[in-house]
Amino acid sequence: MAYWVPDLLGYSYGNLQAVAETYGLVPDLVINNRSLTAYSTFITSIFLHGNLLHLGSNMLFLYIFGDNVEDAFGHARYLIFYFVTGILASVAHIASLLYFNDVAGLDLPTIGASGAISGVLGAYLVLYPGARVLTLVFLGFVYIVPIPAIIFLGYWFALQFLSGTLAPLIGGVAYWAHIGGFIAGMFFGAVWRGRRRRREF
Repeated sequence: MAYWVPDLLGYSYGNLQAVAETYGLVPDLVINNRSLTAYSTFITSIFLHGNLLHLGSNMLFLYIFGDNVEDAFGHARYLIFYFVTGILASVAHIASLLYFNDVAGLDLPTIGASGAISGVLGAYLVLYPGARVLTLVFLGFVYIVPIPAIIFLGYWFALQFLSGTLAPLIGGVAYWAHIGGFIAGMFFGAVWRGRRRRREF
């Protein structure tokens, strides 16, 4: 997820701002208004993105990791899982704003699917820790290196955690939404793996 800050995302006016403010998740409205409209933005915000790079990077991660998690859960359960982890990611984001006393952030709409996709990454880590992820590595030249999922996703999570801890209010990125979604995804992945093992036994 990302804060909707026009200067950061390249927009300064127009309908995009109005759409973000209407359908993006505004933490202050969720906390204080407690209306159905405010609560509905837990879902609608997942479908909004600031620009093509924001959308494309999210879809790339979903393309790489999502199909395997969907195969494990099944189509219907995967859909429910996706939205639940997206909602829990938003809850983690709101909690982080309150914890870090980010008053300005409470008024900013947050948009994007990365909280839900972080849930997919967390579930993938638990379900397929030994799977190898083809990764572009830049060492003078570009190499394609198969990296175990536990290393690739562990590194990704460490970056989110360090960024969220050391610079939670910088860059327009809702790091704690990523962290919350990832942890939720790991939890549901572990529950499903345990259930599958019991059924096989």
